[in-house]
Amino acid sequence: MKRTLAALLCVSALLSPAALAADSPQVEAAAAVLMEKETGTVLCEQSAHNKREPASVTKIMTLLLVMEALDEGRISLADPVTVSARAASMGGSQVYLKEGEQMSVEELIKAVAVVSGNDAAVALAEHIAGSEEAFVARMNERAAQLGMADTTFVNCTGLPAAGHLTSAYDIALMSRALILDHPDIRQYSTIWMDTIRGGQFQLANTNKLVRYFEGCTGLKTGSTDSALYCLSATAEREGMELIAVVLGSPTSAQRFSAAQALLTYGFANYTLVDVRPDQAIPPVAVSLGVADTVQPVLETGSRILVEKRVLNQITTSLRLTDGVEAPVEEGQKLGELVVSAGDVQLRTIPLVAHQAVARITVPGLFLRLVRNLFLAG
Repeated sequence: MKRTLAALLCVSALLSPAALAADSPQVEAAAAVLMEKETGTVLCEQSAHNKREPASVTKIMTLLLVMEALDEGRISLADPVTVSARAASMGGSQVYLKEGEQMSVEELIKAVAVVSGNDAAVALAEHIAGSEEAFVARMNERAAQLGMADTTFVNCTGLPAAGHLTSAYDIALMSRALILDHPDIRQYSTIWMDTIRGGQFQLANTNKLVRYFEGCTGLKTGSTDSALYCLSATAEREGMELIAVVLGSPTSAQRFSAAQALLTYGFANYTLVDVRPDQAIPPVAVSLGVADTVQPVLETGSRILVEKRVLNQITTSLRLTDGVEAPVEEGQKLGELVVSAGDVQLRTIPLVAHQAVARITVPGLFLRLVRNLFLAG
């Protein structure tokens, strides 16, 4: 049954409900989420927190832990991995690993990212954590750190297992962590066709959007009889990357159509813009400090997510404290930059002290008074 993505959520201060686009796409799915990567803003959702089987979309977390292990130097791409009997016994999607066979970490990543190899996922899990069970414990720990409150992992593959559940929103969270913190995953998630075993085994990406959707950067498909057809798809255009999660589509074609509709909607209606003060930020007076003033600067990046229809309405204004007393700490809040579109406030960006200002000592205060008297004379 066709369900309408009717609920548009504003889960970030970057967007006001009044500023959200009016119409959202219709998709054939039990649950769906569209999220912007940089800000983590949900642009539209349907049954976002309903707990469902994710099938092989699970492997996004598997890949996240693999990429973290690589970044931390605990493993390397060239590491040879010896395949265990357990890894070789995995059914479903696989690259037909044999017990005792050796394959590099990089080839196993390809096997997971491109063709969703269950055997390759278990081999990587055992290589990193010693056993799949220990690896799954890390998966659940990482999920908790990311705020994935709807998620319990039972395995690293997504093969059907009692209690192995997550939500569209949680999948968006872990997808965001993977593509935001580990952009090198694109080297694998964007592969359309490749080989392993020295060219003897062909790989073809299960994510068809890589082939035909402009700007697609990945990410992971999944399907089982109980989960139906699932997908987390990522794409980037004009410097903005979106994550479309679709769970429980009736057919493979419908999951791709749903993700494409969500991504197209996001790119058509939203953009990231750099905002700057309309005027130079004046210094703030400091009393009893070794310096008379301190310069405020923007605390965070100035890119915000807005609807394209309000681009020409964006204005900024400064709210600064009249003055502060030393000592002033570096990063201490001194005011805020208010970003608005018409009468709607979109975001406030803190303005903080660019440098610390120490409190003046009694001898220092005396020298200042003497100097001022000398200059006055």
